[in-house]
Amino acid sequence: MTIKRNDPTPPLVLVFAASDPTGGAGIQADIITLAGMGCHALTVITALTVQDTVGVEDVLPIDADFVSEQARAVLEDMPVQAFKLGVLGSVENIAVIAEIIADYPHIPVIVDPVVASGRGDELASEAMLEMLRELIIPQTTVITPNTMEARHLAASHSEDHDGRTLADCASLLMSMGCEYVLITGSHAHTPQVVNTLYGRGGVVRADAWERLPGSYHGSGCTLASAVAAALAHGLDMSQAVFEAQGFTWQALASAFRPGMGQSIPDRFFWTREGSDVGG
Repeated sequence: MTIKRNDPTPPLVLVFAASDPTGGAGIQADIITLAGMGCHALTVITALTVQDTVGVEDVLPIDADFVSEQARAVLEDMPVQAFKLGVLGSVENIAVIAEIIADYPHIPVIVDPVVASGRGDELASEAMLEMLRELIIPQTTVITPNTMEARHLAASHSEDHDGRTLADCASLLMSMGCEYVLITGSHAHTPQVVNTLYGRGGVVRADAWERLPGSYHGSGCTLASAVAAALAHGLDMSQAVFEAQGFTWQALASAFRPGMGQSIPDRFFWTREGSDVGG
């Protein structure tokens, strides 16, 4: 995606997410991705974490009132083109964030429903997921679960768990109120990673990407933030999702492994290649 802009102010994306000290995931990943796609990130910290590239050791949620104050301060000062939601920290935080985004119904909401870390450390309790279903998903423009997250989010809305397809999961999530569901195939055992965007009429697009070796810290954060950036630039949903996938794949293909665990996507791959944003 080649970014050309006459307005001296880049699109502003307000992110609600947890801090990751490694810079690989969380709000740090969101900031870098948004910057890499020509946007400016406004950030609301929902939790502090103790983690490395191997896994998450502890999570300290930020007080819900303070989360609300962070968001209200910037929203009263600057116009926002998109909201991006990641790890939200607590049931109380989900409630106040739902109230905030409800006050701005014209702004697209991109949700990365982070259930667990790559190692499997829990980042959202069942109570939090239920609040997400009840308060956030009905206001969501696009949600970006992997196959495991999609099944988990849809679990309480059908008795036929074993017979549920991914299309069924997408349909259930849209029945809760969200407009689009982008289910990523990173966790599927397939030769290629196939990411499928569902809308109310069914499949909007399905894109196959070369499956890269290894595992990556913050790949989901990168994709969701890239979708938010593309939408903030004014692209329609189908094109935004395609551009976001291309950016994410390139970031993963250029990843580096500074620690003992997962590799970290290089969201500034394009500066080292001297190419346009998004390739």
